[in-house]
Amino acid sequence: MIWHKKYTLEEVNSIFDKYMTKLLDIKAVEIQDNHIIATMPITDHVRQPFGILHGGASVVLAESIGSVASNLIIDTDKYAGVGLDINANHVRSASQGILKSICSPLHIGKTTHVWDIKMYDEKENLICISRLTVAIIEKSRVL
Repeated sequence: MIWHKKYTLEEVNSIFDKYMTKLLDIKAVEIQDNHIIATMPITDHVRQPFGILHGGASVVLAESIGSVASNLIIDTDKYAGVGLDINANHVRSASQGILKSICSPLHIGKTTHVWDIKMYDEKENLICISRLTVAIIEKSRVL
């Protein structure tokens, strides 16, 4: 198991139930030993003017799930995981339903974590592939 301790969905969703993740209704739905799965409904809140999922919303989902995953690994009394770099390839459009995001580690180091985040529609079509690098910094450096 890669996590600092065994977390419940309630604990993780208490993090998601604030800020931008709350506005976009992002929820953790599964925590396994080496990955976490979250969902986001495709509503008008995340569509662009042509009615399809906004690429920026996919990036918000990727950064949110990856950053939370990093913070589930580290000692958050001393350190914070913050986004350093993100990229996203939008390979297929989606306009409705629930977007499922699977976040798995590619690298877990002392000062950086790299996450692979794949997003699927309800028919298991790949919608977006993202890679997020998270910097692990001393908490005293945050704001």
